[in-house]
Amino acid sequence: MANASTKWRKDRLDVFPAFMKVAGRRVLVVGHGGEAAAKVRLLGETNARIEVISREIDADLEAAIKAVGAVHVAEDFRPGLITDAAMVFSAREDRDLDKAVVDAARIMGVPVNAVDKPDLCDFYTGALVNRAPIAVAITSTGVGPVLARHIRARIEGMLPRQTGELARLAEGFRDAAARFIRDGATRRRFWAKFFSGSVASNLYAGNADIARSEAQRLLNNMADEPGFVWLVGAGPGAEDLLTLRAQRLLQEADVIVHDALVPAAVVAMGRRDAERISVGKRKGAHSVPQKDICELLVQLAKEGHKVVRLKAGDPMIFGRAAEEMDALRAGNIGFEVVPGVTAAFAAAASAQLPLTLRGVASTLVFATGHNANSETLPDWAGLALKGATVAVYMGRTVAAAVSERLIASGMKGETPVAIIENASHPDERQFSGTLYELSTLETRPEIDGPVLIVIGEAVGYAAMTSAEPLTVFDARQVVAA
Repeated sequence: MANASTKWRKDRLDVFPAFMKVAGRRVLVVGHGGEAAAKVRLLGETNARIEVISREIDADLEAAIKAVGAVHVAEDFRPGLITDAAMVFSAREDRDLDKAVVDAARIMGVPVNAVDKPDLCDFYTGALVNRAPIAVAITSTGVGPVLARHIRARIEGMLPRQTGELARLAEGFRDAAARFIRDGATRRRFWAKFFSGSVASNLYAGNADIARSEAQRLLNNMADEPGFVWLVGAGPGAEDLLTLRAQRLLQEADVIVHDALVPAAVVAMGRRDAERISVGKRKGAHSVPQKDICELLVQLAKEGHKVVRLKAGDPMIFGRAAEEMDALRAGNIGFEVVPGVTAAFAAAASAQLPLTLRGVASTLVFATGHNANSETLPDWAGLALKGATVAVYMGRTVAAAVSERLIASGMKGETPVAIIENASHPDERQFSGTLYELSTLETRPEIDGPVLIVIGEAVGYAAMTSAEPLTVFDARQVVAA
């Protein structure tokens, strides 16, 4: 069999994060000064048997040894001392001396770290956040230890000191949860509520007895928990424009029912074992009829599942959420709507385009290029003529008709128009032109992503420094003319 080769990539780690078991085992620190003292203090956060190897030590190291209850072996380093050690740190503050320790440890098959010499290390020590039994370690793989410490400081502020106590309380309920909550999905929801609800809040507030009572109450109530549906806005596509609530629910959901316009990276933010169902709705290619989607949501909830219905943008703006809410009400299914950033807002932010502007546009219209009967430009033309800014969703295929009818209704052909394709995505493109030029959009087949069209005088105040012209002139045609 041919050997498989792995291409080296910058976006992959050179290390595999792991936590080594050291409780009751010998961990050696070879050194005499401040670097050795720092490692002794770090190891003092564990239940390892710490031994410091050096004939002489300075006062800082001596104080660290006493503080953590380590043992000082007052002799020069020799390879035999490594026998049965779980790991070794060499802090001799001399490269040749450190390398001698590294070579000896590798011969003995013991992982070794040479302090501040990444090229000699078998492993790196991370900046440690200790909430025993919970631990968080951050490493820069030796290239930015100061940055790792800054990140550690931020995590320290995020994790309450009682986090470890919460983990120990959870351990006390683990067997009971497995015994009384047979369904795995329901059991995961129990733990999600355990760690984010009243149990955690009371424990962090110092009310340990109340926290235990709340945990028992939660356990008793989870066995018959009904299904539930969240209609969640995925935003315009950028992962960091997803709301915090949406992120949390994606981690709690048993099933994620998503549209085709929701990027795979956003869908992937769900729990790994969650079922993912694509209903693939795109203009002109609806792989799943809306009626079937509504029936699917009701069925999944009645089976007891927690369902996230993930929609591009905001569920309540051209997302057909009303039909799904009606179906859920008729099925007596509990549901909640979680808003998302709609495409118009993302496009306006990218283009630095004020959708409303004092003295220019005080009305904002969200519209589609056609109504339910496929009639182009239904009722919003009059609002556009009165100075409103109009954001047209799904308007690429009717751009020419929109341009023609607005101009025929009296709007100036020179009215500014902006078109944003794939708003907030890495491949976003911006185009600027006039209402007259809008008709050329249908002749640009390379503009094939979701587009948002913005029409109105406020568009003229947009920055759009990276915008391309909507009309592309062919020099050959000019010469021919």
